[in-house]
Amino acid sequence: MSQAGTTRGRPRTFDRDAALAAAIRLFWARGYEATSLNELTEAMGIRPGSLYAAFGDKKALFKEAVQVYAHLPAGAFAGAALREEPTAYRAVARMLREAAAIYPDPSHPAGCLTISAATNVTVQDADIADFLRDLRNANLAALRDRLSTARQQGELHADADPAALAGYFAVIIQGMSQRARDGADAAELAQIAEMALAAWPGRHPDRPS
Repeated sequence: MSQAGTTRGRPRTFDRDAALAAAIRLFWARGYEATSLNELTEAMGIRPGSLYAAFGDKKALFKEAVQVYAHLPAGAFAGAALREEPTAYRAVARMLREAAAIYPDPSHPAGCLTISAATNVTVQDADIADFLRDLRNANLAALRDRLSTARQQGELHADADPAALAGYFAVIIQGMSQRARDGADAAELAQIAEMALAAWPGRHPDRPS
């Protein structure tokens, strides 16, 4: 009979959180398709068998990596802005300005993991592209809902289109991510953020005149 507190098989001999953090950075830098299992195990400091035992296959590892990324400062800032700011304008302004600072930050890979990681996926991995698309669309829906509430409360004009406005700012965010990956610095992205905010319909008390 096995002793209490023991588990079958060899005990895990690596730091799971550290290994997952390494996988996040690799997927973030290279994307899903371009990241091989050999590169993952090398970066994570584990053997293939340990990866499968701890995380499942590559797809399961990637999905867990994205879920953890969503709670990191680099992945959570947009949702935090929508939840915490008292007006929709201030939420969008904070979102864009923080993206301008976060996306080119040299302490981590450039851009946004959920925006860039599914580039050039194969047909066999189309579910990964769908997974990331659904996440992005959920973020878009949250922004649209916040803008709809703003229109109901009179912050936006009655003829403003929350869906179109949300789509516009989503395009700006996604473009900023790509520009960061192409080498744009925080100053350039900050200019883009302010130009985008200038498209806010009508006057707003939080916007400089």
